[in-house]
Amino acid sequence: MTLTRRHTLTILAAFPAQAIVTPVFAQSRDVWTVAEAFDALLQDRIRLLDIRTPKEWQQTGVAKGAWPVSLNDKGFSERLFAARELAEHRAVALICATGGRSGSVMSSLREAGYDGFIDVSEGMLGSRKGPGWVESGLPIVSAQNAIDALPSSLKL
Repeated sequence: MTLTRRHTLTILAAFPAQAIVTPVFAQSRDVWTVAEAFDALLQDRIRLLDIRTPKEWQQTGVAKGAWPVSLNDKGFSERLFAARELAEHRAVALICATGGRSGSVMSSLREAGYDGFIDVSEGMLGSRKGPGWVESGLPIVSAQNAIDALPSSLKL
């Protein structure tokens, strides 16, 4: 069955917020460490989307340079594809707390035939993949600063 963009949007809208990443998924090269994502951000090779909740952004801050776009917000799928358009030739990397939600989104995108997305599987807080953005001491900004810096087409 070929999935259309509408099917993909429906799949993304139906995601459980805490889905689990499979081991097969974690072996692909569209899964990066936080160090790889940070380096790519510095080189302007990716755009980073923090798909956690606003409460989570408040608790830890947001990776410097990331666009906070919550998976739980209505219109997430539209905002995800808007971010892809804004990224132009760059990949869009997804980060959540520990890699579960970003891995689920990646799995659905891959199944629907979309490329140009990356999973930062360590997440902000770390996982079995690594220590995460916060523990690695990578730069963080306040949730409000990240929200204020969102491109207008990504704002609610």
